[in-house]
Amino acid sequence: MREYVLGLDIGSSSVKASLVDVATGQRTASAQSPAEEMEMLAVKPGWAEQEPETWWHHALICIKQSLAQAGAKGDQVKAIGIAYQMHGLVCIDKAGEPVRPSIIWCDSRAVPYGDDAFNKLGESYCLSHFLNSPGNFTASKLKWVKENEPAVYERIHKIMLPGDYIAFKLTGEATTTDTGLSEGIFWDYSTGSVAQSLLDHYGISASLLADIKPVFSVQGEVSAIAQKITGLKKGTPVSYRAGDQPNNAFSLNVLNPGETAATAGTSGVIYSVTGDNAYDKKSRVNAFIHVNNKSEQKRNGILLCVNGTGILNSWLRKNVRSVDAFPYTRINELASGVGVGADGLSMLPFGNGAERILENKVINASWHGLDFNRHTQAHVFRAAQEGIVFALRYGFDILKAMGLKSQVIRAGHANMFLSPVFRHAFVNTIGARLELYDTDGATGAALGAGVGAGIYSDFKQAFTGLKLLLEETPDKHQHEEHEAAYQKWKTILDQQLATL
Repeated sequence: MREYVLGLDIGSSSVKASLVDVATGQRTASAQSPAEEMEMLAVKPGWAEQEPETWWHHALICIKQSLAQAGAKGDQVKAIGIAYQMHGLVCIDKAGEPVRPSIIWCDSRAVPYGDDAFNKLGESYCLSHFLNSPGNFTASKLKWVKENEPAVYERIHKIMLPGDYIAFKLTGEATTTDTGLSEGIFWDYSTGSVAQSLLDHYGISASLLADIKPVFSVQGEVSAIAQKITGLKKGTPVSYRAGDQPNNAFSLNVLNPGETAATAGTSGVIYSVTGDNAYDKKSRVNAFIHVNNKSEQKRNGILLCVNGTGILNSWLRKNVRSVDAFPYTRINELASGVGVGADGLSMLPFGNGAERILENKVINASWHGLDFNRHTQAHVFRAAQEGIVFALRYGFDILKAMGLKSQVIRAGHANMFLSPVFRHAFVNTIGARLELYDTDGATGAALGAGVGAGIYSDFKQAFTGLKLLLEETPDKHQHEEHEAAYQKWKTILDQQLATL
């Protein structure tokens, strides 16, 4: 009888599942729900929320669909891993019910609380202890709830990250990880423990935090209740959990200093591993504990994020035509018919909340140089994809200034990396070789579960099935063209920032 490991990837656009054959390390089945993007609730400008029960609903669909697709039964699943959208805040009461919608990663409302803590605790203190400004992260979101919804805050029994909540639904146990606490700025790197000084500043009790479990470990077991709902076997271990970007790096076997991963889904990320407690003095990029960090072997991930990536492409797809929206393949085809620089049309893709690389400023998206007599839909599509790449390059230069070096960047063959225009612009603007692999976040979570449950003896065994699909390398002439277009784009960005 074949044995499998199951991975769940709880995104803000959709939930995905992968069943990986233990013997081959190959993905046997996969599922996604919903087919279109999940709704984000935006009650006020700058807000972004989702109902935790919505993630669980779609996770159940994905579990059942992946089992059916593989013709597998629940008892053939030997371990479960979870990847999830980072920085979200889930608050549950003593009955385990959410007391409000989750404030998710691209919600900007907590910025003033994080900035105030950064100033009052001291910039040097925050950077040396947390490697980040408290900024718009989970701890600051919880402070917002405390100050603005005191009745709701009083009902909170435990706070969790989105992946913690899905693990809770599977196991009935409220747990988290040190990587998860670090992404919420609940972690003090100087003491290797919970960031008590920030909790004290915010007036938050550490008792609200879930119990800490190692990333690769049996963090809980499928409960009798979850068995009835999911079809999985009671007692199956949940043995891996990580935020989507550390997990994306793990899924690409990016584990050591100098290795770099990228993703371009709803948001765009470049994530580079370091063996140091490195930080950016302006906290424009962020350090988090990487999945394979150990006391005797420090591993942190430095993450730069551009919020407006795939969501920009999605917006164009939905709004550029009133009927019969273009498929993404058609958008990519049209964009490829326009030269580098989009014939003078530039686009700033910052329309999805406060941007960390811009010091948490909200400048929104904008088009520049639009000529009604010259530019077409194709120019708009090209300028949008280049604008995303240029925003990533802007952040990549911050990483380079911190001393991080990346000659090769690995990514999954998915999302924006399916576009030849995007790939070509990426390698020739960043100036690094790009390797694309047949993997995704749910597959990485499944492999992580195999490691955490002891099914795989080490990382090398877990990645025997990882396949390289495509390589792209920079071209000197194309690099010069893209560099010129980038410098023009950066001038426009600098002018926009100067007005704030």
